Amino acid sequence: MVDTIIDAAIRVLATRGWVDFTTNEVAAVAGVSVGSLYQYFADKLALAEMIRQRHLGSVLDALSIAGEGSEPETLDERVVCLIDGVIAVHSVNHVLHRILLDEVPLASRSNSSDFEREYQRRYRAVIESSSKTRDKARDDMAGRVLAAAVEGVVHAAARSGELDSPILKEELIKLVCGYLRNRPSEKFASKMPLQSN
Repeated sequence: MVDTIIDAAIRVLATRGWVDFTTNEVAAVAGVSVGSLYQYFADKLALAEMIRQRHLGSVLDALSIAGEGSEPETLDERVVCLIDGVIAVHSVNHVLHRILLDEVPLASRSNSSDFEREYQRRYRAVIESSSKTRDKARDDMAGRVLAAAVEGVVHAAARSGELDSPILKEELIKLVCGYLRNRPSEKFASKMPLQSN
């Protein structure tokens, strides 16, 4: 029943948007009573959070392909898998994704520290798979930079309806490959001057 309710909630939220998203309509679309819905979800914020958690799980699945398995072998192949996976996850229902990003109140979002830790760990695995050194602090920071860059580009493209653009994909692959190939070696990194404003 929970899956039926969530599937109905996805359809209603994607069609109606956050303002017109109601538990009554979700229950009607799911074919259950509102009382049954409330046995599992306290309110529409709880429903939106469950939808968001499903999406985050899909994001982690896409990231697991890119840095941890025995395949693909080359940097270019790993990056293409990463970008293909992340774009695919965000393309499944781009209208819904835009609503989750822009309309659902931030206050409804539960503490996602477990997701964030795993998300960063998987991006760090991408960094480590191409790293010239084993500097944990630098690899951790590089993982956060890479995650923010990919997420920023993909979310902006989702908002503007450009996720299916082959040019966007090519440019993002070039960005990530360039970043991974040009990370400094440990010896060079230790001599880089800090910039001050």
